[in-house]
Amino acid sequence: MVWKMAARKIKDRLLRRRRALITSPLEWQMTAAPVQHPVIPVMAERGGTQLQTPRPTLLVDSREQNPFNFSRFQGWFAGIEKKALQLGDYSIAGLEDICVVERKDLSDLIHSCTTERIAFVKRLKLMAAYPHRLLVVTSTLSQMKSPYAHTNVDPNRTMQFLVATLAGLQVPFLFSETHELGEELVASYLYQVHLYHWLESHDYGRFLSDNDL
Repeated sequence: MVWKMAARKIKDRLLRRRRALITSPLEWQMTAAPVQHPVIPVMAERGGTQLQTPRPTLLVDSREQNPFNFSRFQGWFAGIEKKALQLGDYSIAGLEDICVVERKDLSDLIHSCTTERIAFVKRLKLMAAYPHRLLVVTSTLSQMKSPYAHTNVDPNRTMQFLVATLAGLQVPFLFSETHELGEELVASYLYQVHLYHWLESHDYGRFLSDNDL
C-alpha cells in the first residue's frame, strides 16, 4: 500500500512538471514585427495558370487631411491620383460609385461620434448604400476603449457607436495599430475590390482560384 502511494506521488510530480513545459495560450506573448508587404497582394488564376489582370488606379480625396501615403505600393497600382471624391477618403477609379473607404484617427472618431454626430451618421448611411464600404480607424481597439485625455467622453459610447454602425448599417470597421499598417490594409482592400470586380465582369466568376476564395 505504501509503495502505491509513493508511486502515485511520483506520477503526480511528473505530470505537474510536464504541464509546466507547455504554457497556457493566455500566457503566450507575441512581439509585433510586421514583415515587408508582398510584391502583389493576391493573384488570380484559373486551372493553375495566372491571369493577366490590369492594375487599378487608386484615388485619394484631395480634401483628406493627413492622408495615407501609398507610394510604397506603386507596384500594386497603375497610378495614384488625388481628386475630390463624392464620399469617403479613398476609392478606385471607375468604381467610385460602388467602393468607398473612410479613414478616422482616434481624435477624429471621437469628435465625429459626439460633436459632429449628425453629419457623421449621414455619411455612414450613404456609405451603407455602397456594395463595398469600409471604415478604418488608425488606432488600437484597446486605446479606443481606454479613458481619453482632455475630454470626458465615455469610451463605451464610442465603442457602442461603432458596433451600432456594424449591426445597424452593416458598415464594417477595422482598427489599425499604426498609420503604416493602415496604409497597407486600405491599399490591399482597394486592390482586391478591383480584382474581384474585374474577374466577375469578365465572366471568370467571383473567386481568385479554383476551390479557393
